[in-house]
Amino acid sequence: MASASLSAAFRRFVNRTVKTRRMKECIWTDRIRTSNRKASFLVAVTPLSFLIFERVAHFSSVRALDSAQEVLEQADYLYSCGETQKLHQLLVRHKDSDDAEFLWRLARASRDLTSLSSISADEKKRLTYEALDYAKKALEKDEASFAAHKWFAICLSDVGDYEGIKVKLGNSYIIRNHLERAIELNPKDATSIHILGYWCFAFAELAWYQRKVAAVIFASPPTATYEEALAFFLKAEEGPV
Repeated sequence: MASASLSAAFRRFVNRTVKTRRMKECIWTDRIRTSNRKASFLVAVTPLSFLIFERVAHFSSVRALDSAQEVLEQADYLYSCGETQKLHQLLVRHKDSDDAEFLWRLARASRDLTSLSSISADEKKRLTYEALDYAKKALEKDEASFAAHKWFAICLSDVGDYEGIKVKLGNSYIIRNHLERAIELNPKDATSIHILGYWCFAFAELAWYQRKVAAVIFASPPTATYEEALAFFLKAEEGPV
């Protein structure tokens, strides 16, 4: 009975955390869009504003850029604006890059495309595996990239949705190891800490039949408690998103 009460209370905490985090993200996006609308109004007023508009247009259009740094800056700008398709179009041109900074961003962009309503089920599956492939390549290029570890863990978890419960459970230790490595490389990355909290929460909630499958796969099946999950959630809330 006490365990059930703790589980229910914890779910309420998780829901509030997710809603708050999403609200913050929406507010940030709205601020960017509002700022852009104000910029559009000002361009009709002064020549200086016209120059500002040209600079904004430079970053918001997907075109060939002179340097890798410029591409990454534009990619981050498009990501902050929620321009998922433009971001993917920009980064896919660099899919053969030897730079992990391009590849983990491309993994993230491919994954983000799967959430669009215009994407078919078959295309979503293709993009899910594509995202994992890019994240894996990012790790091969730079093992010391915390973002590469984070997105590899996330994308590997996504692929498990298509591979079945046995594979998903089999990948669980790998996912946790990469999340822990990401946190080791960047202890302030709240996203990795938050996801590790969900990992703990998922195994604390594991159904009895899933525990039996895990016992077949592992000599020592993954375990976690609500208290561990809560500790990670609280720690994530202390840091930046």
